[in-house]
Amino acid sequence: MPQLHQTQRNGSGSTGATSLTKSTRRMPSDPGLAVISGGSSGIGLACAAELLDRGCRVALLARDAGRLARARDALVAARPGAHVLVRSVDVGDSEACRDAVSSLIAVEGAPEWVVASAGIARPGLFLEQDLAEHERHIQINYLGALHLLHSCTPSMAQRGRGHIVLVSSSAALAGIYGYSAYAPSKFALRGLGEVLRVELAECGVKVTVACPSDTDTPQYHGEQVFRPAVTKVISQGGGLWQPTTVARAIIAAAEKGRFLVGPGIGAWLLANFGGLAGSILRRRQIRLARAMGPDARKGVRGGGPAEQ
Repeated sequence: MPQLHQTQRNGSGSTGATSLTKSTRRMPSDPGLAVISGGSSGIGLACAAELLDRGCRVALLARDAGRLARARDALVAARPGAHVLVRSVDVGDSEACRDAVSSLIAVEGAPEWVVASAGIARPGLFLEQDLAEHERHIQINYLGALHLLHSCTPSMAQRGRGHIVLVSSSAALAGIYGYSAYAPSKFALRGLGEVLRVELAECGVKVTVACPSDTDTPQYHGEQVFRPAVTKVISQGGGLWQPTTVARAIIAAAEKGRFLVGPGIGAWLLANFGGLAGSILRRRQIRLARAMGPDARKGVRGGGPAEQ
């Protein structure tokens, strides 16, 4: 099983906001274009800050034009003169995604970085969630990333270099109670990454799959009201990570050519000792659900999915 790079969490506090302050890292002269979906908030926005600090030109993709504008303004305010483009697009729409990426490449050239971070999460129980909810997670979390990569990768392969980052989840490393809609879409991202790292190796394009645990993003806070009680208990052991810490670990690991990256000992154990660690986690969840009885599903309620 491929090894997962472990990082350490910086502090235990939670601010609920992504730090966009410019780092003191020396910038290369022209490290190229970074295209980031889900770039208006959370891990995507934090990755944008990291890549800007490396001198990249950055293009943020997301659906909400207002959030995109605010994200761009915050990034540029901390980095006067930074090259930040925004495109309001739903990457779940293959044609719209292709058109947006094509227009960027026509002007900016082939991407050096592609970060697929757009996603949604709506916890719930399999026997209670509508089929449409499962389809929506696949459409945005998996197909959204697929559309982005299918639009960007040919130009990267032709040029002979680049970095692809698929932002998956620790939920892609083991079955987690309450995530029957979310987890399979993240497992699919890991599967895509496993294939692309083989197929694109001869093209000089490196692939990294990030499997972060709970991170202090709009998605995390939006999904709390939907999490079953068992899920909340299981998640407590991993703590709450800051987007800046997670993004820094992701980009650093991708630069070193690592395939799997995720913060925390839990994700590391699942990635490197999946059989044993996954079995322990599975038995713990089953015992916990039985012990809680009807209270196990408390917290589940209706409503739309939370976005990253």
